Amino acid sequence: MQTDWRRHLPLVADLIVNLLLPWLVYDQTVAGWGERGALLWSALPPTLWSLWELYRYRRLDAMSVLVLAGIALSLLAMLGDGDSRWLLVRESLVTGAVGLVFVLSLLWRQPLLARLALAAAARQSPQQRAELQARLALPALQGVLRGMTVLWGGGLLAECASRIWLAFHWPVARVVAIAPWLSYGIMALLAATTWLWRRRLRRQLLAPGGVAG
Repeated sequence: MQTDWRRHLPLVADLIVNLLLPWLVYDQTVAGWGERGALLWSALPPTLWSLWELYRYRRLDAMSVLVLAGIALSLLAMLGDGDSRWLLVRESLVTGAVGLVFVLSLLWRQPLLARLALAAAARQSPQQRAELQARLALPALQGVLRGMTVLWGGGLLAECASRIWLAFHWPVARVVAIAPWLSYGIMALLAATTWLWRRRLRRQLLAPGGVAG
């Protein structure tokens, strides 16, 4: 039981830093710094967490890119005189852009997910990349990758649109407290659906005869 708790500690810490601490920081600073300053301060915990993860693992993962892009948008917003509520959706603007790229990649011969999978395999070994390239010729795998591209592209665009709507229709304090849970929920749903899809495809590929036709 103790081992199980330790295994889940990184996830608990991630949820605290990205969900609870931003709301607490905003709540404690809004009186003295105003709405705009409090929103910028609320970005500090996930920013420091992302930088620590980058230093610890020596690699820039998707979440780190998202947070760092959000920092850049926050700095741009701070320099301008726009509506401070755009600070609430800084990361979602990035995810929305990524979702749009996913959808547009359906016009390519290989969607973005296939290209990302090939890039990940190439980092392992040329042999793994060659094996994956051969599997990508299977019609079943092509269909799954296109379906997953639609799923992720649509999901990321929906997350972006919903966060923007909440930011401009709800009180700021409520958005700071609740909107991150919405984003995590959408991401968890997308990840769970992807896992189930991959599991089904793996069963088909391992079945006698496969699904090459």
